[in-house]
Amino acid sequence: MTDSASTETITCTEHEVREVAQANATGKQPVVFVHGLWLLPSSWDRWRVVFEEAGYVTLAPGWPDDPDTVEEAKEHPEVFAHKSVGQIADHFAEVISALERKPAVLGHSFGGLLTQILAGRGLSAASVAIDPAPFRGVLPLPFSALKSASPVLRNPANRNRAVPLTYEQFRYAFANVVSEEEAKQLHESYAVPGSGAPLFQAATANINPWTEAKVETENAERGPLLIISGEKDHTVPWAIANASFKRQERNEGVTEIVEIPNRGHSLTIDSGWREVCGKALEFVQRFV
Repeated sequence: MTDSASTETITCTEHEVREVAQANATGKQPVVFVHGLWLLPSSWDRWRVVFEEAGYVTLAPGWPDDPDTVEEAKEHPEVFAHKSVGQIADHFAEVISALERKPAVLGHSFGGLLTQILAGRGLSAASVAIDPAPFRGVLPLPFSALKSASPVLRNPANRNRAVPLTYEQFRYAFANVVSEEEAKQLHESYAVPGSGAPLFQAATANINPWTEAKVETENAERGPLLIISGEKDHTVPWAIANASFKRQERNEGVTEIVEIPNRGHSLTIDSGWREVCGKALEFVQRFV
């Protein structure tokens, strides 16, 4: 069993318990996928097929109380509220602690931040953080990132709410590179309300010494890390991704960054997903 931070409350769902048991039964190297704000675990379905065809066993746990479908999520947005970075990280640590082999961990956006938190706890054999949300010590705040987060941050009461993105907001924050037709399809098929709490935590990380949005970047057990940045990402521009890389580069482990040309924040779910998936798989295969 891998080590993990202790948690007093059992948060794994029956589905997640079954997934862990099935993964352990295969004896294969596990890969854990971590979604970000405004998406669900199903956003990784195509990635999971690719990794399983490459010989891995995959898991895509939800954040606590995630609905099963986009339709359910839109009907019951309140279930997303109050989910903090620490609470979500502890939930994933609980899942990982039940695995018999230390997994590779891949995450997108806030999932990329969570991936780095888990790696910093020594829970990951190799990690890929795709357009990762910033953590304490990452200082750049480009205008496009502030504008992308503004639907939540402009109202302090949103900290305790679940906030959906309108199509126009999603178009700017996620789907600024793809066609109008594809952007509408992505918004309809993938976008769900997101917890306001993590965005406020990330926004105040550098002025709150007790923030949960922090990463143990120098832990010798962190393992190899790749950061993937979309060249035209509005939500997590290169300045943020590269600042995260510079902090992580202090680690004695392998730390790499790659920028994928002409890609926005939707790079894990849009029509160019396979290129990004290939980069991630190639990195994981080098180490596990």
